[in-house]
Amino acid sequence: MSANSVALAYLVAAVLFILTLKGLSSPVTARRGNLFGMIGMAIAVLTTLSVTHNVAYILLAILIGGNIGWFVARSIQMTAMPELVAAMHSLVGLAAVLIAMSAFNNPVAYGIARAGEALHTSNRIELFIGTFVGAMTFTGSVIAFGKLSGKLGSRPLRFAGQHWLNLLLGVVIIVFGVIFYFVPGWTPFLIMTAIALLLGVLLIMPIGGADMPVVVSMLNSYSGWAAAGIGFTLNNNMLIIAGSLVGSSGAILSYIMCKAMNRAFFSVILGGFGGEAEAAAGDAVQRTYRSGSADDAAFMMGNADSVIIVPGYGLAVARAQHAINEMSKMLTEKGVRVRYGIHPVAGRMPGHMNVLLAEAEVPYEQVVEMDEINSDFADTDVVLVIGANDVVNPAAKTDPASPIYGMPILEAHKARTVLIVKRSMATGYAGLDNDLFYLDKSMMVFGDAKKVIEDISKALQH
Repeated sequence: MSANSVALAYLVAAVLFILTLKGLSSPVTARRGNLFGMIGMAIAVLTTLSVTHNVAYILLAILIGGNIGWFVARSIQMTAMPELVAAMHSLVGLAAVLIAMSAFNNPVAYGIARAGEALHTSNRIELFIGTFVGAMTFTGSVIAFGKLSGKLGSRPLRFAGQHWLNLLLGVVIIVFGVIFYFVPGWTPFLIMTAIALLLGVLLIMPIGGADMPVVVSMLNSYSGWAAAGIGFTLNNNMLIIAGSLVGSSGAILSYIMCKAMNRAFFSVILGGFGGEAEAAAGDAVQRTYRSGSADDAAFMMGNADSVIIVPGYGLAVARAQHAINEMSKMLTEKGVRVRYGIHPVAGRMPGHMNVLLAEAEVPYEQVVEMDEINSDFADTDVVLVIGANDVVNPAAKTDPASPIYGMPILEAHKARTVLIVKRSMATGYAGLDNDLFYLDKSMMVFGDAKKVIEDISKALQH
């Protein structure tokens, strides 16, 4: 292909990627957005292959990687989707580091230097940025994967002087980056890379499990900027554009997540938050609550005019999304108005609940975001909370001493009756007790979420 043809093809792919992000902004247009993304990526890949040597090796790598990706996508459970996303981010970061090392080892092959010439100063800066961000993304995503999967536990790991150590490591990385800029060599490059790998671990380890949705979106942003940095090194405009789109959209999403959790955006970027909520977990005392059966819950909802369902991670664990949709249909047939209230950080990653409900083919018009539905709780007969904890905790509104004070919540406590489906009275992922469970208007229904919902559906049939 000629240079003009390549530029035109990349431009078309870039426009399709932008349309992808626009489409993904709404569940109604998400399928179309995904289609645009797949077409755009196909154009970008085919165009790149047309101007690349050793196509056979690349196709072999695509075949191997594609089959691994297909197998993982087919076998992964929806409950494991957050950790899968974190794992994918780690691979993007690792790819950025490996490409940077390869480009530095043989810049002539990448067309960024002529035989016998040193790397241009601009290329050194690009290699530094791509390696630095990519290395942090790789190890940070590995730690996030461990926390989300439970292998490392959800509690934060903190020690005295941690933030000062992070700052020191950041300064040292910059120092070696400057050395690499003036005297390019493997020693400063590898030291810089090793410290960046360590910094990625130290930035994510102190973050608690309840804050992981923010971390996932933040790492998504990091992976995009790492790809964009390598795009400059490779002189690939398409990689620069795609990486920038991912990086900027991830940063915007991180900001939205921070607002939803009452967190400071810059403290998230620096890994300087998390841990406060978990520290309070040991202060719980025995309190009185009211419990009931699935039949009781069915009677209350079947005789209600309006019901709002608040899903949480417990819904995903129990794989109850299809059961809840069937129950909703029964209630609708009885003349009950049913809607789903979605908190931005419900689950373990942004949009987790929306994905689950979409998989179960819950009508889009029934799924309502927090800002829209909060004003309706006071006029709602019954709220059914399934596996959610912190996103409906009134302490965020009423208790200045609570670690989550100031965090926007779904105001389920304003409804006339609140039904909570949980396995036990154990605290949620953030380690906090929930005042909602002990209100006079609240009733606990203990058991596996899917089994409870199926029992409610059976009772509604009578």
